Amino acid sequence: MAFEDVQIAKPSAETYRALEADLCNHSGKAPLHERFRALFTLKALADNESVDIIGRAFADESALLKHELAYVLGQMKNPHAHAVLKQVLSTMDEDPMVRHEAAEALGAIGSLDSIPILEEYLKDESVVVSQTCELAIEKIKYDNRKEKEALPQSSYSSIDPAPPTTAEESTEQLRAIYLNQKLPLFERYRAMFALRNQCTTESVLALADGFDDPSALFRHEIAYVFGQMQHPAAVPSLVKVLSKLDETNMVRHEAAEALGSIATPECYPILEKFRDDKERVVRESCIVALDMYEYENSGQLQYADGLSK
Repeated sequence: MAFEDVQIAKPSAETYRALEADLCNHSGKAPLHERFRALFTLKALADNESVDIIGRAFADESALLKHELAYVLGQMKNPHAHAVLKQVLSTMDEDPMVRHEAAEALGAIGSLDSIPILEEYLKDESVVVSQTCELAIEKIKYDNRKEKEALPQSSYSSIDPAPPTTAEESTEQLRAIYLNQKLPLFERYRAMFALRNQCTTESVLALADGFDDPSALFRHEIAYVFGQMQHPAAVPSLVKVLSKLDETNMVRHEAAEALGSIATPECYPILEKFRDDKERVVRESCIVALDMYEYENSGQLQYADGLSK
C-alpha cells in the first residue's frame, strides 16, 4: 500500500494515546480501515514514540495488519524500529508474509548492523522470507556504497526493495531483464522499478507479463507496483490475479489493495465480490481497499487523517 507522505506537527500525549487506542483496537470495536488510518498517521509522525506504538500493535491476530505495521516501520526509516523488526523476523511461527515484510523493512532502513540477522534467514524454509532477505542484504550494501549512483528522479516517495535501473533503456530492454529468471533478483527488481517509473501503458503490460513468474514474492511486488502507478491499464491483470483462487494469499491481497488504489469504477464490483473471501487476509484487504477506493474518489487531501478527529 502506498500513500503520499504528509507533514504533521507533533501531537499531544493525549493524541498519541488516541492513536494507539485506534491502532491497537483497545475498544475491540475499531474497524480495520480506521486502524489503518491511525497507522499511516503514525507513519507521518515517524518519531520514536510512534515506532513504539506500532511495535505494540504486533500483538494483533491480523496478518494483514502486522504486515502493514512492518512495511510502515521500514518506510519511516527510523533505526529505533530495529529491535521489533528483528524480533518479528525471528518469530518462526509468525505468518511468512509478516516476516517477509520485517526483513524488507530492515533493508529499507539500511543499517549494516542488520546484515547478520538477514544472513541468518537466507535459507529460511519460507522461500518468500529467504528471497526477501537476499534482496534486503543487497539493498543495504547498495545504500552503503562509497560511490553513490545518481538515480533518476521519481514521482514515487516510497523506499523500494531495490533502486530503479539507471541505464537509459527502452521498455523492451527493461522487460527482458525483468523477466529473465537467470539474473539475480535484485537486478530484476531494479528493472521492475524502472518500468514503474515509466508509467506508460506499454510498461504496465510489460510488468503484467511477470505474473507468470514462479516467485510469489516477485508476483506480489508487481501488484504493489501497480497500486503505486494507479494506471487503469493494470486493472484487467489485477482482477485476474485477485480472482485466481489458487494464487497465494500474499499476491491476491496485494492485488486487492492495488485495485483500491487505482479506484476506477470497474474496481469496485470485484472488491465487493471478494470482501467475503474464505481467506482472512484477502477479505480484510478488500475491506481496506474499498476504504481506499472511497478515499481516492472523495477529494480528501490525505488518507492519514488520524489527527482530524
